[in-house]
Amino acid sequence: MTRLTTLAAAAFALVATPTLADQISVESPYSVAETMDRLESAVEEAGATVFARVNHAEGAASADMELDPAELLIFGNPQLGTQAMQDDIRAGLVLPMRVLAYEWDGQVYLGWQEPEDMFDDLDIDDDANYIEEIEGALNRLTEQAVSE
Repeated sequence: MTRLTTLAAAAFALVATPTLADQISVESPYSVAETMDRLESAVEEAGATVFARVNHAEGAASADMELDPAELLIFGNPQLGTQAMQDDIRAGLVLPMRVLAYEWDGQVYLGWQEPEDMFDDLDIDDDANYIEEIEGALNRLTEQAVSE
């Protein structure tokens, strides 16, 4: 019985776990750290809230492992995110927004999930105006971070 319960729980976890939505990435002429500094400044200047900055490479080093430079910025604008969560509270699984600065084959990128796709499995209308606003903000902020 325990094995059946464990298998059922594992199957549910696979079904209940949100899938990785389509990703967008842009090249950056800066290092990962500088790209993330620039993105964090752009987010703060825009009046959004920075909730956390995660340095994955430092985390790996703390476990005596190596990882190419990678930092994640978690941020949001409650005026936009709250609207999505009012439409479907499960939007809290993908909000606040996350943008990853990472190095891949010697090139630095900023990457993020496309908001319209992130909300696909939720009861959120594809035409909700806040989706377009979130996409626009992500495009502006990331462009500001990588522009020379």
